[in-house]
Amino acid sequence: MKIKLVPGNDIVLLEGGGSFFPALVGAIDGATVEVRLENYIYADDAAGESVGQALMRAARRGVGVYVLLDAFGSRDFSAARAAAMREAGVHLRFYRPELRILHFRRSRLRRLHRKIALVDGRIGFVGGINIIDDLTAVETGKPRFDLAVRIEGPLLAEVYPMVVRMWLIVTALAIGRRDPGIKAPRISSSPAGDMTAALLVRDNVFRRREIEEAYLDGIRGATREVIIASAYFLPGRKIRHALVEASVRGVKVTLLLQGWTDHPILKWATRSLYGKLLAAGIAIHEYEASELHAKAAVADERWATVGSSNLDPFSLVLSREANIAVFNVAFARKLKASLERAIAEGAVRVDIENWGKRTLWQRLKLGLAYLFARVVVGMMGFRQEWF
Repeated sequence: MKIKLVPGNDIVLLEGGGSFFPALVGAIDGATVEVRLENYIYADDAAGESVGQALMRAARRGVGVYVLLDAFGSRDFSAARAAAMREAGVHLRFYRPELRILHFRRSRLRRLHRKIALVDGRIGFVGGINIIDDLTAVETGKPRFDLAVRIEGPLLAEVYPMVVRMWLIVTALAIGRRDPGIKAPRISSSPAGDMTAALLVRDNVFRRREIEEAYLDGIRGATREVIIASAYFLPGRKIRHALVEASVRGVKVTLLLQGWTDHPILKWATRSLYGKLLAAGIAIHEYEASELHAKAAVADERWATVGSSNLDPFSLVLSREANIAVFNVAFARKLKASLERAIAEGAVRVDIENWGKRTLWQRLKLGLAYLFARVVVGMMGFRQEWF
């Protein structure tokens, strides 16, 4: 697969909300022209309040502020907060607001799962971090493990048109006409750093397989090591086979997956894959310290990716997603160190011998969960190519 490589960027890894939210709020407070925010979940908590206040401050001083949230992921978005934002001058819209419970359509599963923020054509944020406090809904009392990147440089010229186009589409559907006054700002082509990177997109038209193919290229091209962190892990057979083949040819393959989860059936379906992966020599670590929400990978310290896309059918064949691929040794090493630290400090390795000693009920539960996943994916129309 050929992707557009863009040199001259400065890309900084942000670990968790403790790094992400101060950087985001600081960038918004420095905005003079416009702020654009796309997100799946916007929670009514401390993080939502902090970001919301920054957005309203920007709007009140004359900055154009455009917020697009997924109507399902942000279904609990506070009506009071929405009213306050709009009163302050924030332009707020929701992606696919039709949510009739008894009216199932596959299109309802096509969500806006991207997490993107753009400021003045000079700073961008892309990753897996929703607008939600690290401790919200985390039962362990420890912050969730999540990642994002802060971008400066020519790569923003790839991100902006996608975000503006999505805003225009949603606006046209909401008000019945186009808004011709909104267009992407000019992005400077001057280098901001020395990193080569690419925007990886999964959409429903021309770039349907880009993220999946980028993972395949990274895994198949690895000669020494692959580390993948995925909050939800139920990859199609191509990625599963690529991981097994990499391990068989001597590549050290490590998976960091969820131990704690808010979707137990999906977790059981994921565990149904463990037997073949472990038998191939793949190391599997389940993150137990808190919630794992990161979606990232490193191959040979030469290729790294951080973004919103899990390795499951919802991300890879249904939702709108965005990842950043970075081709830089220093960045890859920093991401690798972050993942290895999470493994060392918060994860438990799945032992192949103990895995083989599961009870009949445990085996049956995982098998039924896998069967359920096949049925659901089949309803989406992807069972044959996925499994």
